[in-house]
Amino acid sequence: MSCTILYPLLFLLFSFACMSEVPQQENEVQDVEERGVLLTSAEFQQHFLTGIHSELAELRSTVSSLKNRLQVTEEELKQLRRKEYKVAFAATLGPIGNLGPFNTEITLVYKDVFVNEGRAYNPATGIFTAPVNGVYFFTFSGHNHSSKAMGLRLFKNGQQMITVYNHIQGNRYETGSNSISLTLAEGDHVYMRLRANTWVFDNENDHTSFSGHLLFSL
Repeated sequence: MSCTILYPLLFLLFSFACMSEVPQQENEVQDVEERGVLLTSAEFQQHFLTGIHSELAELRSTVSSLKNRLQVTEEELKQLRRKEYKVAFAATLGPIGNLGPFNTEITLVYKDVFVNEGRAYNPATGIFTAPVNGVYFFTFSGHNHSSKAMGLRLFKNGQQMITVYNHIQGNRYETGSNSISLTLAEGDHVYMRLRANTWVFDNENDHTSFSGHLLFSL
């Protein structure tokens, strides 16, 4: 075969081979581009999820900070409430001489008031009314001539808590006292009662007293 015929034939074969490779190359480029799009979408999704996690973490931190601040505020309010309640009283029967004996038990009314911070003690009735939930301390004393007995009882809401009793000892004066801490709810009543058929004595020296104060609120 002559070179004149061979060269054109080889050229045609080469051109045909190149043309057949073009679609294959285009398909490969398209595949690469599609893979690139998928990769970019995955990266975007990962970035989006990372952003959500970051926002949630920041939100949790904010909520936690608000909760801590709320707890601090509640504690501050409790402390302010505790500071608001200043409760203390002290009173005596005053210069009345002998009181009693009576056929029935009576509530003692201590009319000579030395202090009544918070106005929780009523000198007209002898009754202390707790203004706030808390632990309170009470003490009382009684003086009498021992030719007759003396019986004093401290009550909380109609129930005896503590008592003193001086038996007949003869021709002399006797003193008895007692004290107690009580947990009281707001509105609870504490007061002193003189037992039936006993008596108590007081004068300007204020021997017979009743006092109390708030130790701490609850």
